[in-house]
Amino acid sequence: MNQNTSQLPAYLANASPNPKDKRAPWYSNTAPTYAGIFLWFVFWDSMAGNGLATGGLGSTLLGIVLGAVISYFFFYLVPGLLGLRTGLPLYVVGTSTFGTVGGLIMPGFFMGLLQFGWLGVNTWGSAGALAKGFGMPSLFIPLCVIWALGAAFVGLKGIQYVAKVATFLPLIPLVVLIIGMAKFGGSAANYTIPAPAAGAAATGGGLNAILVMIAAIVGFFATAGAAGVDFGTNSRDRKDVQMGGIVGIVIAIIFTAGISVIAVAGARASSPDLANVATMTDALQKVLGKEVFAAIMIGLTLASFPGACFSSLIAANSFKTVMPQINPFVTVGIGAIVSMLLAITGAAGNLGGVFGLIGASFGPICGAMAVDYLLAGGKWAGPRAGFNPAGWIAWALGFIVGILPNGMLPVAMQVNIPCAPVAAFIVGAVVYFVSAKMGLQSATVPLTGKLAEATK
Repeated sequence: MNQNTSQLPAYLANASPNPKDKRAPWYSNTAPTYAGIFLWFVFWDSMAGNGLATGGLGSTLLGIVLGAVISYFFFYLVPGLLGLRTGLPLYVVGTSTFGTVGGLIMPGFFMGLLQFGWLGVNTWGSAGALAKGFGMPSLFIPLCVIWALGAAFVGLKGIQYVAKVATFLPLIPLVVLIIGMAKFGGSAANYTIPAPAAGAAATGGGLNAILVMIAAIVGFFATAGAAGVDFGTNSRDRKDVQMGGIVGIVIAIIFTAGISVIAVAGARASSPDLANVATMTDALQKVLGKEVFAAIMIGLTLASFPGACFSSLIAANSFKTVMPQINPFVTVGIGAIVSMLLAITGAAGNLGGVFGLIGASFGPICGAMAVDYLLAGGKWAGPRAGFNPAGWIAWALGFIVGILPNGMLPVAMQVNIPCAPVAAFIVGAVVYFVSAKMGLQSATVPLTGKLAEATK
């Protein structure tokens, strides 16, 4: 259907594709910004807890590789190509999946709101670690304020500034990862799975370790994958999209998470005193001097700043697109204040709940968008009128599947669904395809001018 059933809202009518002459190579924007996300120590330092003790080193490393590949192909590649082809941000491109009115909510406004949850988590962890590193707990609240406002300001300036911030600070976790590998990696091959406690339930062994690792990586990456649309708008060609993702996502995940897991396995195998360490930084704390370890933690925290800027960048793009009449300094400023409050009150410390919610939310979004892209012949279909039923049905069912194992739900309601973020993606993709074939897509809205060019 192609008749004009509704007028374009202002955020669509005012949208303008990013011109080719303002785009840059993958190594100056996409790759360093994505790599900065995975160099965040909160990501890689938690990886060893996702299967190493139940499936062993080999299965855990395989899960890391599969998680990296799935993140690239399922969650990033189609959004990146859509951004490249259209030059338009996620919140415009998403209207072909969710509709001109629905797109204001999903992924538009919802995406922006969730990013302030991410900023709150980053602020909470970073300010707390810095305060401990300096040995001054009273600095926590002032650091929360400085951290959130600074990240919001850089994010408002645009991706080129986020990439600049991400250029040098990630060298700190890179050095720490190398130190961990040098100290413990040589013993990793000697790691053996500890014997289960008497009466302990079976864990599923290697397969469970693989699935848990995939779920952890994909859940962490889901929103950043959808934001690949915005990275694509700054890419010159298909090679930029591909190389930016291969280096910034696949290689960065395998490198950071892989080294962390190998180091923990080696630490556990090297000494009885390290047999129960949960993370690489835990192991380093036991073998390094107090002053050296404090310096490392301060450095790792400072290197978390690009991740905070990335969240602010996505939020700024969201609000600038769906609310173009409002100065983004106002909307992002309010969001930064909310992030501060989440951090200061400790509400942002519920990491499992926050990340689980985000993974459940964006798995079906990416799945539905991928199918919409394929059904349109590998291009953007253009905005659909109102609320596109196919997109919303796909998202709702996918979200239900993704949220069922989440610890935020009462225990009686939780269902153990393996790889919940990937399952949510698959459900969203399948339901969108079936809904589209049943005629549940709303009418496309005819476009003129530069927006019309984006659909060709």
